[in-house]
Amino acid sequence: QVKLEESGGGLVQPGGTLRLSCLASEGTISGYGLGWFRQDPGKEREFVAAIKSVGGSTRYADSVKGRFTISRDNYKNTVYLQMNNLEPEDTAVYYCAAGRTITSSMTSKNAYYYWGQGTQVTVSS
Repeated sequence: QVKLEESGGGLVQPGGTLRLSCLASEGTISGYGLGWFRQDPGKEREFVAAIKSVGGSTRYADSVKGRFTISRDNYKNTVYLQMNNLEPEDTAVYYCAAGRTITSSMTSKNAYYYWGQGTQVTVSS
């Protein structure tokens, strides 16, 4: 069992920066692929970024490529999402997730079975 808790969301102006953190307060993230997803009200939860359990290979949604960076620190039991040059379209609730993913599944929300409660990110002037 892994319990995930996100933090770091908030209100930021367009072009601004936020760093989301996701701490496993119970269990360990070691051995799990980790992902970030986001969801607007009335829309499906969409993939943002993922990192494999071993080797550090990453994947990004086209909409965030070059602006967002996912990283993990297994010693701190934490996964991060560095978000630069934020746009109003990035406004959403952001969720972190953990699962026994493989390369072909790491962008699919169905591959993850531990989820955090989410943190709101609002990009607005």
